[in-house]
Amino acid sequence: MEQEDWIFHLTEVRKRLLIVFAWFVVTLSVGLYVSPRILRYMKSQPLVGEINWNVFSFTDGLMIYMKCAFLVALLFTVPVLLYQVWAFVRPGLTDAEAKSTLPYIPVSFALFIIGVSFSYWVVFPMMIRFMIRMNHTVGAVETYGIDRYFSFLFEVVFPMAIAFELPVVVLFLTRIGLLTPQRLKMTRKYAYVGLAIIGSCISPPDMISHLSVTVPLILLFEISVMVAGWQWRTMQESPANS
Repeated sequence: MEQEDWIFHLTEVRKRLLIVFAWFVVTLSVGLYVSPRILRYMKSQPLVGEINWNVFSFTDGLMIYMKCAFLVALLFTVPVLLYQVWAFVRPGLTDAEAKSTLPYIPVSFALFIIGVSFSYWVVFPMMIRFMIRMNHTVGAVETYGIDRYFSFLFEVVFPMAIAFELPVVVLFLTRIGLLTPQRLKMTRKYAYVGLAIIGSCISPPDMISHLSVTVPLILLFEISVMVAGWQWRTMQESPANS
């Protein structure tokens, strides 16, 4: 019987992975089609003045094109992957647990999109302006390679986007009992220090930029504490805990 269960679970995992892979291939094809338009749009809507994208090898343009297509596919595959994980563990959940965990998927995706938008439209331009000022200070001639431009962009955007997942992570840990509102309140001052350090690592070393990144992170933490407190009270008042 145990062997049959293993075979059933492996077959189920294989089916879920095939669905995710098929969706990734479809979205990758879409990404290959729309990547030139995305890149041209980014070039025509400069965040900070006119920055020329130079290539220093024959493969630079191709690599950026492929990276853009891959990121488009990855972005729209993550929700499908999360749903397939939820669908795989769904038989082991109660109806109440399944109903309460399903909203994590769209909320997580929405927070990621918000984080990408905030970091691209707010944080990244601040860092570019700071770097340009520093280059002008030392009298450097500005010649930016497209490969380094996008590498720098990804290094700024994605850590910030992942940081925006904090409310979902805190909510999930509260849901499974690893965090309580009391623990969150006790660790608030340490969390502030940690978020300030993260903000200083992401943002340029000037006060305005630092506050522009750190304050949203602290607000996210406070929102996480509020939502976790609400969920904790709901769990305590539920019939299962009475």
